[in-house]
Amino acid sequence: MTDRLHARAARALASAAFAAALALTALPALADAGADAGAPTGKWRTFDPDTGAPKTVVEITEADGALTGTIVELLDDGETTCTACEGEKKDQPLVGMAILWGLTKDGDEWSGGTILRPANGKTANASLELTDGGSKLEVTGSKGFMSRSQTWERVE
Repeated sequence: MTDRLHARAARALASAAFAAALALTALPALADAGADAGAPTGKWRTFDPDTGAPKTVVEITEADGALTGTIVELLDDGETTCTACEGEKKDQPLVGMAILWGLTKDGDEWSGGTILRPANGKTANASLELTDGGSKLEVTGSKGFMSRSQTWERVE
């Protein structure tokens, strides 16, 4: 009878150890998924609002509670500098240029910032909202009563 109890206890211990190892293995993946789903930081593929063609890759970073989005790659053969921009951004290279800034968390979205459309040099109020479990980003620019939204896709 003692051997049977020892065997049963050994099986229970082995099962518990396996479950613990499985849980520890899954924790990093769960932590990564939670971080991606909760914040729009990372790299995003943007699309031309007129043609729908891939346009740029924008990397969104967070510092001091505010988001900034910087172009890190051009995906088309279009402009490489901001010829339509005014002021300090005029004729500056698009790669390395911040086109989103000052967005702060407001419930389920990020808002209160500014977005720049390099194609025309215009800025607008900006808001961002994650969709599809964090794989897409709804980007909205608005000025007065006019607004325009676009969906960006997360770059893996």
